[in-house]
Amino acid sequence: MKRIHILAGVLAAAALAGGGAAYGNALAGPATGYGAPPSSPPVATSAPAALQIGSAALAPGTALVDGSGRALYLFEADTGTTSTCTGPCAQVWPPLLTSGPAPVTTGAAQASLVGTSPRTDGTRQVTYDGHPLYYFAGDKAPGDVTGQGIHNFGGGWYVVAPGGDEIDDDDAPAPAASSGTGNGY
Repeated sequence: MKRIHILAGVLAAAALAGGGAAYGNALAGPATGYGAPPSSPPVATSAPAALQIGSAALAPGTALVDGSGRALYLFEADTGTTSTCTGPCAQVWPPLLTSGPAPVTTGAAQASLVGTSPRTDGTRQVTYDGHPLYYFAGDKAPGDVTGQGIHNFGGGWYVVAPGGDEIDDDDAPAPAASSGTGNGY
């Protein structure tokens, strides 16, 4: 799978350093006590799910988000359109569900890449380029990508590029050299 790498290492390091209980504990794998995130992701409704390309902290304007601007992730352990994330995994990584018409796309999100797949509980999960889509319970607001690069529940979790590939910072170009402004960047 083609990888477009951005900032996952920094985010994962922050999580490992205690960057918050919601995702810090998620790094350890299945856990109890996870409920819905503070601003819960949408549940299956009769309205179609909406996908667009929006702002995300690690890749402004280049990540797949829902109609509210919340980041969507793919799970490397999924093979094909069938989700392998159930039970405690789905509490930490809630699936993007729909029960209505086909999901709609706007902007650079490609309608030809959108589909749905049945889950073991009978709901329908939205897919993009064959990848089931998920939220991360640690993301608190539109644009948050605190789940980026986390490896748990048997695989890595990454936000999705407009073409359907994962955005992963291991392939990112090296940062530009210092401008000499003395600010340490």
